[in-house]
Amino acid sequence: MKKLRVGIIGCGMALEKLHYPAYVELADKYQIAALCDADRQKAENWAAKLGLAGENIYTDYKQMIQQQDLDCFDIMVPIELNFEVLEAVAKAGKPVIAEKPLAPTPEQAEACKELPKKYKIPIMIAENYRYNEEIDMIRDMLRTEKVGKPLYFMWNRVMFFPGDMIKNSFSAKEWRQHPEFPGGIILDTGVHDMAALHHIFGPVDKVQAFGVPQDDDFAPYSVVNANFRFQNGVIGQYAFFGSGKEMQRPLVGLRIFCSEGMIFLEERDCGTINVAHNEGWSEQIPYRPQRGYYNELLNFYKATIGQESIAVTPEMEFGDTMLIFDILKSIREEEIVSVNRDKFFIPSHQIPQGVHQYPHA
Repeated sequence: MKKLRVGIIGCGMALEKLHYPAYVELADKYQIAALCDADRQKAENWAAKLGLAGENIYTDYKQMIQQQDLDCFDIMVPIELNFEVLEAVAKAGKPVIAEKPLAPTPEQAEACKELPKKYKIPIMIAENYRYNEEIDMIRDMLRTEKVGKPLYFMWNRVMFFPGDMIKNSFSAKEWRQHPEFPGGIILDTGVHDMAALHHIFGPVDKVQAFGVPQDDDFAPYSVVNANFRFQNGVIGQYAFFGSGKEMQRPLVGLRIFCSEGMIFLEERDCGTINVAHNEGWSEQIPYRPQRGYYNELLNFYKATIGQESIAVTPEMEFGDTMLIFDILKSIREEEIVSVNRDKFFIPSHQIPQGVHQYPHA
């Protein structure tokens, strides 16, 4: 089996906590062969761990992409650099993995979705929520009408960013605390939830949102509340509160109300999807949390060797990213925003039973 020789661009926490464990699990398919980071010491620390020689360490990714024995690249840089780096690396003509959201502005997002066509290479956006087991399972429950037709949902997302800032966490990064992109953590974190909603329900028709302004740099609003209408008729409410805690257990999480029952996911790491039937019985369906990182790298490998298609392309992630910008626009302009860019999605309930929309499912 051919191993792909990967060039890593960005040796920070995303590599350490998210991608590297998946690379270890897929050691028969990948070999990290070169490292690049603006902080050379970070790259050298990883090189020592991986046994890489000095000639495979870079501080300039434009030099790294000239290394001929690399098969692909994995980009993990701050959001404001996503498009700039991805566009430059794509010109090298080799497959690329890039982090979400695909770009820091609507204009760059528009340009980013054209990169696979422009450079004729596979590009995957590492949106792990689209690869997580629980999201696939919930989507399939709705598609097969396990508890009837979906009618509406509630999703309450709470994170305590001010408290997390002082921990060894993603929130402790300076570029997240003082972001150079609109929306701050609403874009950075909320785009995951938009991806999950798209994956479960299909394309959005309209969105109306409100926000509570705050002075903190990490987000323009302490809380955002958005109402959605999807093209398949499902309506729902999404709330993102980034400045406090939720004391209730179980969490409100994601609750989907259907004609014959309800589906409840407390939080992504709980390991159980609860399904309640109107007849009075319920079931608990287990899943493996946090499998998205493994599944996305497996999909990328198979796509690179020609066995399947990229499941999450820039074209797809464009819709997820722009939905956050639509929410911010609705708040700012106090208007309902029509969404008409999601034509590449197939609504979940229009997919024939037994046919998976995405190759990894």
